[in-house]
Amino acid sequence: MLFSSLVFLWIFLPAVLVLYRLVPAGGKNAVLLAASLFFYAWGEPVYILLMLFSITLNYLGGLALAPLAGRRRALVMAAVAASNLLLLGYYKYYGFAADTLTGLLGRPLLPAREIALPLGISFYTFQAMSYVIDLYRKKIEPQKSWFLLALYISFFPQLVAGPIVRYSDVAAQLRRRETTPDGFAYGVKRFLYGLAKKVILANCFAARADEVFGLAPDQVGTALAWLGALYYGLQIYYDFSGYSDMAIGLGAMFGFVFPENFNYPYLSASVGEFWRRWHMTLSTWFKEYLYIPLGGNRRGQLRTLVNLCLVFLATGLWHGANWQFVAWGAWYAALLVLERTVLKKPLEKAPRPLARAYTLLCVLFGWVIFRAPGLRAGLVWLKAMALPAAGFAAWPVSRYIDGRTLVLLAAGLLLCGPAQALWPRLKEALYSRRPAGRAQTALLLALGFCCLVLLVSGTYNPFIYFRF
Repeated sequence: MLFSSLVFLWIFLPAVLVLYRLVPAGGKNAVLLAASLFFYAWGEPVYILLMLFSITLNYLGGLALAPLAGRRRALVMAAVAASNLLLLGYYKYYGFAADTLTGLLGRPLLPAREIALPLGISFYTFQAMSYVIDLYRKKIEPQKSWFLLALYISFFPQLVAGPIVRYSDVAAQLRRRETTPDGFAYGVKRFLYGLAKKVILANCFAARADEVFGLAPDQVGTALAWLGALYYGLQIYYDFSGYSDMAIGLGAMFGFVFPENFNYPYLSASVGEFWRRWHMTLSTWFKEYLYIPLGGNRRGQLRTLVNLCLVFLATGLWHGANWQFVAWGAWYAALLVLERTVLKKPLEKAPRPLARAYTLLCVLFGWVIFRAPGLRAGLVWLKAMALPAAGFAAWPVSRYIDGRTLVLLAAGLLLCGPAQALWPRLKEALYSRRPAGRAQTALLLALGFCCLVLLVSGTYNPFIYFRF
């Protein structure tokens, strides 16, 4: 079920809000857990059993881990972590491993299997692992209620596409929280802004990006190649940041405070800064649970660079089980190595606009690797962007842009950071928890109406991160 679907907006969400409001305090979590399981079962009726198994595995693992010390504690932690990774590995990476081994050995080593990727498994597995790892590190107390741990892992606002919420962020809120009129209004505001990002902007850019990237890469001219990269760069930003805004808004409607996931990443002046601003909860997860355990930056420059490479190769694999995503992770690993070595001083001395242009160029190249219909196609696409080419005469740029798209393109370019940097009050209007004024309320109503009109008309409406 999509947040930007009519079923969710007109039936599911109103029903859950009404039930949540009507039941006494002791039953509110039961309403949220039941709603979350129904939400997941709507799209994945079979794999809800897998999610419940994952919840139970980590619940029992946490109870077993809590009273232990020393070697036994480490062994239980290793067993629970390995079990989580095996579940994720089987459902997400079995086919990739089988194909890779077949290519290396020239014969099939693993039997061929068609395994559907369970919705949101990467997100809820990482959340569950953060719980047991923090418990092992004695940063949190064990959750003795299966019911509350199940709500933490399965809570529908952030279940299938983040933000990745650490247990320590919401442990107290699971037991007790307050839903105030101002908090609810803030949640509605964030949700509507996120919905507008998704339905008005991301969906338009998605349709155009699909048209352009559906063409034969070796016949795409330079101008069209750049336009396709721009469409996709804006699509994925507004799609994913819009989803995160909606998730944060939904959480606020029920009294939860979720961490922010985006901080205008296209304003970054380095690739390192970009990853501190983009999908911040995933970056934090990898930093806390992979980079630091590997040694972080405490063991000299060479080890630091190796650790960075390992983290970004893992980041690439997390996004998808094929060599295309590994190459995308390797692209960022190479850039970060360069920024820690030969580019460090030039970037520090460069004017910020020039550093931002460099970063945006690197990110757009990365999105081409990420989006192209295959690694080889991505390399051909990058060649078209780098070396002037006329392309196929029947595919002029004018064919893939019209008046409406041009207006939305201008709005998308301004609102992904430049406008907020020039007029900080725009940023404040989104994040402030103060009640919206008349002008902002009118804007929100207009945006909501436009979204409904577009959804009723059957607009193109996927979510990119649902497939990760």
